[in-house]
Amino acid sequence: MRFETIDDPAEFLERAAPLLKDEARHNLMLGIAGTLLRSPDLYPDFGLYLVSSDDGPQAAALMTRPHYLVVADAIDGPAVEALVDGLVAADVSYPGVVGNRPTIDQLVVLMEERAALRSRLAMAQGVFAIENVDCTGVDVPGEARIAGSEDLKLVVSWMGDFLAEALPEEPTEEDQIRDGATRTLAGTRPAAYWLWTREGQPVSMSRYGSPTGRGIRITSVYTPPEHRGNGYATALVAEQSSWLLANDYDFCFLYTDLANATSNAIYERIGYRKVAESANYLVD
Repeated sequence: MRFETIDDPAEFLERAAPLLKDEARHNLMLGIAGTLLRSPDLYPDFGLYLVSSDDGPQAAALMTRPHYLVVADAIDGPAVEALVDGLVAADVSYPGVVGNRPTIDQLVVLMEERAALRSRLAMAQGVFAIENVDCTGVDVPGEARIAGSEDLKLVVSWMGDFLAEALPEEPTEEDQIRDGATRTLAGTRPAAYWLWTREGQPVSMSRYGSPTGRGIRITSVYTPPEHRGNGYATALVAEQSSWLLANDYDFCFLYTDLANATSNAIYERIGYRKVAESANYLVD
């Protein structure tokens, strides 16, 4: 098997396509690679890595520094070994790794053995997908609206709170949050923030972006503590998902914290189904 570093996101997506054909399981990698292709200035420091053989792609990974290394489902154990050996030989460093099980667990064991790195589980996640929204029983006061540039201050504040709560050890600076929010609110890429409002006051937020081809990911679902327990996030995600499915996408994806049984049940209630289990590991 051959390990390669690829410079061109288009080449990476083309060559890795047989490995990434399950869009739901690989929505994170496909979404990030697509962003690199469409908006090359957004993540100027990135790495694209592919393990291949005469039978085609066997393993793949990418990273947008300083964020986690994202790992695709590998064909088998030897492919994971070849990926780890290639990363070690190329002296690739990363603050953490994320990917679907069992590949990501196998990679972490080998990473500790062959690169003398220590790791710890930061979060076990569920990867969920939806094709049809079930709004039965979702009767929540208020309405959804698309956030605009006038909402920048609120979005930046809530994104900071969301990241501090959901990904406390993921390196993210306020300037990065502001830049990403500004681009999204300006409509310069296929992404948008939505707000659920009650009596004109925003009470919950969610975002969509990173299309994969037939699907798109919903993320940054956040409700301030004082507004929780009212079903606002459920209603917002249901309405946003319905709108996306009615406008060019066959399915939507999202990630959940498997330790949060409440949020998992909420998403399943409106029609999301778990397609994979994922894990985030921090590297010390």
